[in-house]
Amino acid sequence: MAIETLKENLCVNQIVGKAKENIVVEDDIIIPDIKPDILSSIDTSGNICIYKKEVQDGKIRVDGGVQVYIIYLADDENSSVRGINTVIDFSTNIEMENINPSMSMESNICLKDIECKILNGRKINVKANLEAQITVYSNENIEFIKEIGNDDDIQVLNTVDCIDSLLGTGSTKVYAKDTLNINTNDNLAEIMKANISISNKEIKTSYNKILVKAEMMVNLLYLTEDNRINEATCRIPVMGFIDMQNITDDNIFNLDFEIKNILIKPNSVEEHSVFIEVEVEILCNVYEKRNIEIIQDLYSPTQNLSLNQKNITVMKDKNNVSEKISINEKLNIPELSGGKVCSVEAIPVIIKEKIYNEKIAYEGELHLEIIYISNTAGRVDVKRQTVPFNANVSAPGVSNNSNINTIAEIQNLESTVLSDNTVDIRLDLQLNSDISKMMEVKVIDDIEVIEGIDENIYSIVVYFVKPGDTLWNIAKKFKSTIKAISTVNGIEDENNISIGQQLFIPKFV
Repeated sequence: MAIETLKENLCVNQIVGKAKENIVVEDDIIIPDIKPDILSSIDTSGNICIYKKEVQDGKIRVDGGVQVYIIYLADDENSSVRGINTVIDFSTNIEMENINPSMSMESNICLKDIECKILNGRKINVKANLEAQITVYSNENIEFIKEIGNDDDIQVLNTVDCIDSLLGTGSTKVYAKDTLNINTNDNLAEIMKANISISNKEIKTSYNKILVKAEMMVNLLYLTEDNRINEATCRIPVMGFIDMQNITDDNIFNLDFEIKNILIKPNSVEEHSVFIEVEVEILCNVYEKRNIEIIQDLYSPTQNLSLNQKNITVMKDKNNVSEKISINEKLNIPELSGGKVCSVEAIPVIIKEKIYNEKIAYEGELHLEIIYISNTAGRVDVKRQTVPFNANVSAPGVSNNSNINTIAEIQNLESTVLSDNTVDIRLDLQLNSDISKMMEVKVIDDIEVIEGIDENIYSIVVYFVKPGDTLWNIAKKFKSTIKAISTVNGIEDENNISIGQQLFIPKFV
């Protein structure tokens, strides 16, 4: 007689590979004919655009571009300050074993540093170092036996565990647009620098839709026709909908924002404004916590059974934690001498992380850059300083075998110039950590009855407990049951037997 079974389907997510790679983007740039020769570079910055990324056989392919802004001192009679804006495209392959196009990935690609080297008055070399953190997942639907239906003599060993199963993935492309107004007294000549960042991300769910909200901070440094340098900023809302079935607020959401294209276009001089349009792709993986009952082992005292078992790796203890720390730093710039601060930029870098007492301890650095105009010399210059920081993030359940991906974001950066030529910088540093563990479990996906069972000739066996024995293993070995052995031997707690203990093993009836 065939054994009736009830099966369950489970979407299993497991980390196939992780990589942290440095990507070098480099190219030679020719100074446009309409601009003067370059004497020295003052500042070089950039924004990353990711055009396309995909998982291929044995590698990750990433296509993108670095939008570069260079502020330089011109080799002309006025020693004027000018700017160059260009895009350096790149394509790179990141090798990773055992991956294929059916898998998915989460990634974070950031600009670590960028530098400009003058080759001659009309030619410069730009080199940008990017850091890519990539995790590749396999998402596989596994079918396994959950219950036995029609055979009362089959003994089953169950376990219940809470795992994190992928509920769904989705993405949407949105366009963040706005017109940034500049000072009405300024006739804009050119954009010299643009910093773009996305922060304050929020999620709401409703009627099988995910509403994603965020803020895009745009900071522009521009040159006027009368050779003054000014700054303008704006916050552009970013909002998009992702369709996904059966989602709730209790699910875990992994968000990823990727800037794909940037358009910054000055309007007519009379309008005193700049049009900004940024194409953003929002990607979201949604996980649900599920309590699953798994049959670890089974046997029959009256039949020979053949089990098909396999090991699967599941995700558990997935959690998103965040911590905001406030940083206040004062930088003294004697050369400022009552001059003007044009822009302040801060780039966070995490150096090291350590796990202790369900907390993550971070050590990192803030790379601060201040572009200013000194009052005495009247020239544009840059002050750079590295500031160390430490942060502790509470993360219940985290351990040394947890997978941790952390993104650091700058929020609410403000600066004030004090009377002693000190720049007082205040900012919030947001640390967002995605935490999970991988656990291997054994499941049964098929059972077969083998004819020709050997008859047990004994009615009772005397057995002495050995190291490593459990009542389950003993009952299975002698084709008895835990209940029968416990009853005959007066055992109240089936998990409490001792080495050398004498047990009477009755034959199953």
